[in-house]
Amino acid sequence: MATLVKRGERQWQAKVRRKCHVVSKTFETKGRAEVWARKIESDIDAGRLHAASLEAERVTLNEALERYLSERVPLKSGVKQNTSIVRAWQRSSLARRSLASIRGSDIAAWRDEKSQEVGPQTIVHYLNLLSNLFNVAASEWGMESLINPVSRVRKPTLPSGRDRRLSPVEEEKLIAACDASLSRWLGPMVRLALATAMRQGELVGLCWDDVRFDQRTATLRETKNGTTRTVPLSSAALKVLKTLKETKRDDGSVFGLKVGRAVTHAFSKACRNAGISNLHFHDLRHEATSRLFERTDLRDVEIASITGHKTMEMLKRYAHLRAAELAERLG
Repeated sequence: MATLVKRGERQWQAKVRRKCHVVSKTFETKGRAEVWARKIESDIDAGRLHAASLEAERVTLNEALERYLSERVPLKSGVKQNTSIVRAWQRSSLARRSLASIRGSDIAAWRDEKSQEVGPQTIVHYLNLLSNLFNVAASEWGMESLINPVSRVRKPTLPSGRDRRLSPVEEEKLIAACDASLSRWLGPMVRLALATAMRQGELVGLCWDDVRFDQRTATLRETKNGTTRTVPLSSAALKVLKTLKETKRDDGSVFGLKVGRAVTHAFSKACRNAGISNLHFHDLRHEATSRLFERTDLRDVEIASITGHKTMEMLKRYAHLRAAELAERLG
């Protein structure tokens, strides 16, 4: 016999036990729970419900996420980001549900609710990871009958990339405001960002042991792509680093920061003090990359090796060249 248990005010859980197998599913009404339980009992007795289906009915999303975190996430680039996404899914209401019970409508409802809190890009990252989990469960974890509900759901439309450029007047005001900041590392960090196209996280994680003045390079261990990258240092970048070297920290880090929140806060305050609007720290990477493109002596593949973009399509998304300078180059 199936067991029916009321969960909260509006949910009923049906649980069927047969031959050491336990299958459960939660419904909004007792009637639906009873109908499902009778069908499962009949399928099991008739041999229509195979081990793969039973496994998908038994394993909760939370359990699958924990296995995914252990087996798959370490193989990905951006381990920290993917770990954060897994933990966020584990905190969702869907985490208690079995894999087989999650439908496309459930994912769509989650998407619509989440869109009130975060942007389209974040939602796409969440959906991509969950979709991969269902595919892995079906192809490698013995749940061949499991249907991927994410594949049936429309993903949010991503906005076009930002094209914010920093004018010479804005740059002068920004640097002055950063130098006047209570955060003494802000001015040098902004200068280095413009000189190297490094991401905020890469700058925060930069260590003196990875800076080679004799070779004019800096090796980045903590990158967004999860791969080590060696960045050539221009004269402007070397000047910034040599100035910082005079006040070298005991902990070995160039800027002495543990997290990027301090950078975001200090940079936003400097922009307000400089009277600059709609400028994010990441826009400095856009600006630096665009400046590299505006140089006539650098090929696209060389720029990619500096910035760390994996594909040329991703790289060109950042290359918003100044029309006036392009016209001058055209003659």
